[in-house]
This record gives sequence, C-alpha cells and structure tokens, in this order.
Amino acid sequence: MRWYDGAVYRIGELAHIANVSKRTIDYYTSLGLLKANRSKSNYRIYSQHAVEDLKFIEECKSLHYSLEEIKRKLEIKKLKEIQQGELEKHIHLVTQQMKQLTSDLDVLLPLIESLNEEQTELLNSESELLKKSLSRLTRYH
Repeated sequence: MRWYDGAVYRIGELAHIANVSKRTIDYYTSLGLLKANRSKSNYRIYSQHAVEDLKFIEECKSLHYSLEEIKRKLEIKKLKEIQQGELEKHIHLVTQQMKQLTSDLDVLLPLIESLNEEQTELLNSESELLKKSLSRLTRYH
C-alpha cells in the first residue's frame, strides 16, 4: 500500500485501530461522517483524519448524540480546523513580511541617518513621518 500525506488505512485496518466493525465504518461512510478515498486498486483508504473522526464519533455516541448531531459537530470541527489553518498561514505570511521589513529597515536607517541637512530638507513630509516611525520601530527591534 502506498503512503500518501501521512498514514492511510484500509477499512479493516481502520476497524481494528478504532475497535469497531467494518460494517460500522461502511455505515458512517455512507452517511458522510467518514470520508474514504480509493486506491489505484480500488480499495477504500482512510487517512489519519478518519481515525480521529471515528474516535470523535464514538465519543459522541457514548454521550447519546444522534448521528445527525454528530455530523453537524464534525462539520463544525472541520470548519474550525480549516479556519485555524488559514489563520496559521496568514500569521506565517505576516511574520515573513515583518522579517523582510526588518531587513529593509536595517538597510534604510543608516542611509537616512547619514543624510546631511540639505538632503534631509529635500525629503517630503511623508519621508519625515517614515523616518520618525522607523526610528520608533527600531527601538523595539
């Protein structure tokens, strides 16, 4: 069996890991509670997410939630995971941008500081504001 993005399991392996029957997994899959992909040889394969979802389903069942309620909870859980992933991507992007700006500041500040009065007067008001802002930022840098 090929390994894709992490562990993958055939239905029998998943049933064994989660201590449920293959029939239960078939039923949950038909209801849309679990998602199966197909291998090249047409076996149903389940990801590690399916193991986690199956454990979540079984926990919810032990609390007497209906399968419809469990499906809604799984949808909300997946939406939160997607949102968290998007948030993490955005944080990473902003962090990268901040690193680049810091690097740019390291180059610009000495150049700005080396300007004589005549050159400084040529700077427009926006440049002066930028210079003040850069100075404040570098104190925290």
